[in-house]
Amino acid sequence: MHDLQSKLRKTIRSVPDFPKPGILFRDITPVLQDPLLQTRCVEAVTRAFPPAGFDAVGGIEARGFIWGALVADAAQKPFFPFRKAGKLPWKTHRAAYSLEYGEAEIEIHTDAFEPGARILIIDDLLATGGTAVAAVELVQQAGGDIVGIALLIELAGLGGREKLGEAGIKEEQLLRLITYE
Repeated sequence: MHDLQSKLRKTIRSVPDFPKPGILFRDITPVLQDPLLQTRCVEAVTRAFPPAGFDAVGGIEARGFIWGALVADAAQKPFFPFRKAGKLPWKTHRAAYSLEYGEAEIEIHTDAFEPGARILIIDDLLATGGTAVAAVELVQQAGGDIVGIALLIELAGLGGREKLGEAGIKEEQLLRLITYE
């Protein structure tokens, strides 16, 4: 894992003042341009969360769609998206959350998975935790059980891990491939 973390640290691009002044954006695009590195990331997730232990994968908009679909394909499991409110064409469950700069909502289809399904949530980055906590709430609202949350990046010190803990997610349910302090 240390070698993977080292490679990710060298590959993820840091972009200052994006999308607004004072933000240091962690750009995963270079990781997506390296098929071997993508595969290593997916393998790290499926080692931490063996496919026999979950029934479906949910990817959080937007970059979580990419990672979630890759993990679902490797695990041969169904994939469903967590989308911004109003973007899904069918009946939905909806959860609201706070951002650093406002409020937002995400949704899943009401038929994204069967009640009692074991769900693995995937996203590219955990910062303040608002979106991830909303995703947890949606899975629970739809009758699913959270097996784990796999993240490419955690921005430590922004409170995301603590918010997930308050939402009932245990440390052993979290996988972060790389953490930035």
